[in-house]
Order: sequence, then C-alpha cells, then structure tokens
Amino acid sequence: MRFFEIKTIKPLTPQQQRIKSLQTQKQNIAKQLKAERDRQKIQKAQQTIQSVIHKK
Repeated sequence: MRFFEIKTIKPLTPQQQRIKSLQTQKQNIAKQLKAERDRQKIQKAQQTIQSVIHKK
C-alpha cells in the first residue's frame, strides 16, 4: 500500500453519530425480529408434528 492511498478518517459530528447509531439499532432489531419469527415458525411446526404423532 502506498502512502498516498491512506486517508484519515474524520470524526463524525454528533448528528452523524446519532444517525449511525439509529441505523445500527434498526439493523439489530431487524435481526432480532427475524430470529423471533423463525423461532415461532419452528415451534409451531414442532407442535404440528407432535399432534400428528399423537393422533396415530
């Protein structure tokens, strides 16, 4: 890597920091929501399987 390719990173302004923080929170909440939906789908499928097994 050449010296002129290195760029300094400027600190974010408080407004930019807040936006970045909110975006990160949004991404984390979206991941949690997906995980919870998947968990509920799996639980429902397991209950369906159990009810089919017990009917036999």
